[in-house]
Amino acid sequence: MNEVTSLLQGNKRIKSAKYVSKFETIFACPICKSSMKVMDFKSLICSYHHTFDFAKQGYMNLTTHSVNTKYSKGLFEARRKLMNEGAFYKPVSHAIAKIISEHLVKTKENISILDTGCGEGSHLSNICDMVRSDFFKSVVGVGIDLSKEGIMIASKNYSNKIWAVADLANTPFKNKQFDVILNILSPSNYTEFNRLLKRDGLIIKIVPQSGYLKELREHLFHKPEKQNYSNSETVERFNESFQVVESSRLSYTMNLNQSSIEWLVQMTPLTWSTTEERVKSFFNKDSAQITVDLDLLIGKNTI
Repeated sequence: MNEVTSLLQGNKRIKSAKYVSKFETIFACPICKSSMKVMDFKSLICSYHHTFDFAKQGYMNLTTHSVNTKYSKGLFEARRKLMNEGAFYKPVSHAIAKIISEHLVKTKENISILDTGCGEGSHLSNICDMVRSDFFKSVVGVGIDLSKEGIMIASKNYSNKIWAVADLANTPFKNKQFDVILNILSPSNYTEFNRLLKRDGLIIKIVPQSGYLKELREHLFHKPEKQNYSNSETVERFNESFQVVESSRLSYTMNLNQSSIEWLVQMTPLTWSTTEERVKSFFNKDSAQITVDLDLLIGKNTI
């Protein structure tokens, strides 16, 4: 590593630690649950001296044991390109920002948003920017994911956010800290969501509907049970766990060029359970129409 790179990474670590120090009161030690403080712009340390250092990229690893996930750096890089250069999920970000504005913005000066399963951070970054620019509010964005690869990319590309590798079953935050919890195409832990959400807060969960990526699924799989998808169990569980404020369906079709097709194939776990031949034949297409079909579930906590 040359001297300039080392200096830049040192600055990134310090800059991130300074930003996190403004919001250190939200944290609870994942080991003992005590309060935490940023020390020497280097570490987040709890009252009982459990210590978590800031990485050179600016994120924190707040897990209590090592975890391996199947999600690679290449997958997250492809997802980031598909989202930002391909604008694949732009209507989703707009829809979420609109929900936040309609339900929360009028009554609050500052809004805290936690994205659970944030991946490489593009959803959270885009939504925070939209809410901030449209409504002139102070927005604090916090992204957590179990994948270190995703959090590294998020931290590298999006400043003035809090990024942490963290376990959804043991999140490193105190009770009732967030106005909004986002859960976008990602696993949930509703006990934790209810614990973390402020009493007037919102949970926004995005789940696939039957048409989601149907063209890709039909190409990759021949069995009808793999081609078709139902989210009824997921929706039912959400409805049991929260006071449902609203639900809506968002469907649109994107025309993908060759680059976007490559990014889509690289980012989706759908390709993990089919043949290499089928993946390759979709990968080599010049263009493709792809359906995005999602349910937007909006709830309030029940405790």
